[in-house]
Amino acid sequence: MTLPSDKIAIVIATVGRCDDLRKMLRSLAAQTRLPEQVVIVDEAGEGNDLAREFPQLNILVTTFPRGSASAKRNRGIECVPPEIELIGFMDDDIVLEPQALAAIGDFWRSSPPGLGGVSCNLENQMPVFASRWKSLRLASRLALYDARGGVVLRSGFQTLLGCVAQNQEVQWLPSTAVVYHRQVLAEHRFDEWYQDYSYLEDLDFSYSISRQYKLVVLAEARFRHYPSPIGRTDPYLFGKKEVLNRLYFVRKHPELSPAACVFALGVRASISVFWGVTRLEGAHFRRVLGNFAAAFAILIRGPGSVA
Repeated sequence: MTLPSDKIAIVIATVGRCDDLRKMLRSLAAQTRLPEQVVIVDEAGEGNDLAREFPQLNILVTTFPRGSASAKRNRGIECVPPEIELIGFMDDDIVLEPQALAAIGDFWRSSPPGLGGVSCNLENQMPVFASRWKSLRLASRLALYDARGGVVLRSGFQTLLGCVAQNQEVQWLPSTAVVYHRQVLAEHRFDEWYQDYSYLEDLDFSYSISRQYKLVVLAEARFRHYPSPIGRTDPYLFGKKEVLNRLYFVRKHPELSPAACVFALGVRASISVFWGVTRLEGAHFRRVLGNFAAAFAILIRGPGSVA
């Protein structure tokens, strides 16, 4: 892989989040090093008005009605001119620190051999649920969690990255704020089996890349994530995706264990029941009902229904 040029394009897949997107674009416009192009992939052309607000970002808006996040990102890749060798994917509800893109560009120019992707460093990571329990050796042995950040367990469950103090090589990268080399994207695309907001599509995509290339979280390229309430899935539907998408991911990668995945999903469902009982919150029960609906569908249709 040749070292990339200095040119960077940013692809943003969005749906109905104009206020969040405006805030995100404002942080892009405040970068000490501007991207050469920004591609907004939306469903109704809502990005056109915002594009006029930020002429310095060279924004291209392309509409893609009813497309999943995976499909929108793939469409965005196709819109990037061939002379731009670094292509980033960023969520519409993040805010970059002013030096983020400059740090990424500097890192790529002196990048180690085989580098495929670089993620920005999340400053406001939510605390890990049951972190003390998840750090136990038993949790690692059962492939439920691991004290190391950014790893993929044999169950197909991934550990969160958190905010790193120094550059860290990992096995997967979220698509919240990440940049890949064009050559990598010529060999790998987002799997469009993942529908709607495409839960776990970034795990699948980046983990596949990590089998061939190095993935790094860059400590100096900082950002914050402010999850938008717009476009979030109902707990019941999320519970279904939680099972179906995880099993699909595991079955797609033969080095992972479906049995370990089923066990981990069972433990996760038990946790949802516990929280539902102790907190008296119906959303947890709806999530478990979705888990059971997906499991029942797999029993009726067979494991191939998620492949």
